[in-house]
Amino acid sequence: MEILKRREKAYVKDAEPRFIKHTRSLCPECLEKVDAVLKEKDGKVIIEKDCPKHGHFEDVYWSDYKMFKRFETYGQVGKGIKNPRTKAVKGCPQDCGLCPNHKSHTVLAIIDVTNACNLQCSICFAYAGKIGYLYKPDLETIEGIIDNLRNNLPVPPPALQLSGGEPTIRPDLIEIVKIAKKKGFRHVEVNTNGVRLADEKDGVDYIRELRKAGVDTYYLSFDGVTPEPYIGRAPSHLDAEGKMKYARWLFATKLKFIENCRKAGHKSVVLVPVIVRGMNNHQLGGIINFAVKNIDVVRCVNFQPVSFAGRTEEWEVKQGRITIPEALHNIEDQTNGVIKTSDFYPIPSTYPISDFLSAYKSKYHVEFTCHPHCGAATYLYVENSSIIPITKLGEVDEFFNDLSLAAGDLRKGQRLKARLRVGASALRNIKPKILREVLPAIMSGNYESLRPFHYKTLMIGLMHFMDAYNFDLERVERCTIHYGFPGGKIVPFCTMNTLHRQLLEKKYATPLPRQKGRKRKSGTANQVKENL
Repeated sequence: MEILKRREKAYVKDAEPRFIKHTRSLCPECLEKVDAVLKEKDGKVIIEKDCPKHGHFEDVYWSDYKMFKRFETYGQVGKGIKNPRTKAVKGCPQDCGLCPNHKSHTVLAIIDVTNACNLQCSICFAYAGKIGYLYKPDLETIEGIIDNLRNNLPVPPPALQLSGGEPTIRPDLIEIVKIAKKKGFRHVEVNTNGVRLADEKDGVDYIRELRKAGVDTYYLSFDGVTPEPYIGRAPSHLDAEGKMKYARWLFATKLKFIENCRKAGHKSVVLVPVIVRGMNNHQLGGIINFAVKNIDVVRCVNFQPVSFAGRTEEWEVKQGRITIPEALHNIEDQTNGVIKTSDFYPIPSTYPISDFLSAYKSKYHVEFTCHPHCGAATYLYVENSSIIPITKLGEVDEFFNDLSLAAGDLRKGQRLKARLRVGASALRNIKPKILREVLPAIMSGNYESLRPFHYKTLMIGLMHFMDAYNFDLERVERCTIHYGFPGGKIVPFCTMNTLHRQLLEKKYATPLPRQKGRKRKSGTANQVKENL
């Protein structure tokens, strides 16, 4: 019970020291490593740092100090990987590849299959038209990246996201999916804006073909439930009227894509809203309600507080920055308290499940050992369009604590004791409403046995990727979401988009020809659509 006592103490602790900890960060101007300090200030956690060349910087790290302390108690440092691909020479984050100092293995692998896109969103991590070169690895290269990722020890990543750019504009996407499945990725998802798959003529058929090839989930950019949030996605050359027409068209495209998935019998879409303060943070509850109404197709909403990758002015960061706690408070307010901030847990809180399964089956399972301040999640049980947070259907901390104790029993060879402990804990801590659906999966570790329960639940997640302003080296070293690259590189998400993307891509890219004298159109959204 020591784990529970520590968490309860942290949650009610009133003392809030000014100083929290030292860490290392980056200068937002020159991207050199600098010393940084986390401090509590007015109930918020602030990151402060000084660059010898560019002066003082500070940003909001977490907007709720008490929630920061509560999440911190769930931290779990991972075991890293046994076969790092690069040596530790310059130190983190310059040695990414993965280097021996990385503390977590890959849980979700990402491969950018192209940086080309059929849209021109201003907040995209990768867009060929902006950076002047085309990155589009061929099938043989992609197969090599997949092999490298699957060779991770002690456990290969089970999930792969095909990203970009826009993956669906590649004519060989189906072949890429087939290769990923053949090589052992259990879960393959496609990161998409939905434009190609919302097509009136062949969108449904294409979704069916991709599903047959092995696509499990679509990761759909979805910034709001009205057209207004999509204005920020409009090309910069459009006037105000053109931007609004474009936004209406793009929002309608998202709805059409979801309808096409329904027609194609595809039942797994993740809505991915990038949250920007002042743009769509007032629609978080509405997005959740939209997902509940479409739960036959939508499995998850994964909110992403905006990361300011690339060249951004400090005033823009302060204006648009929103952190996980602020987003959670928005969700509580906008759902009238049905979903509370206390219903959310940090990602490594699930570590006891992996630990128990590893001990029970005597083999490694993937471990969610990312930093406790990287993300948050909860599940909603949906019944007749009403929602019940999973925390109302069970004592999460009590049950996870018993799983940890049972893992210890198993390592001592006390298998029967472990089974009895888990069974008794389930009866004591999980409401009968869902116990009969989840207990077989817990005891067997069989993902398929969770499927009926899965289709009655909606996951609500938040993942705040870092930029140069809020960069924390401790978080990077524990990242579990990694890009695969040609040449054997495996790069954590936040260092990829803050430091390494262009350097790595340019090695394998083709320069785009300059189009001299071409005038950009400033017409309607329909004209823009015709030119995609």
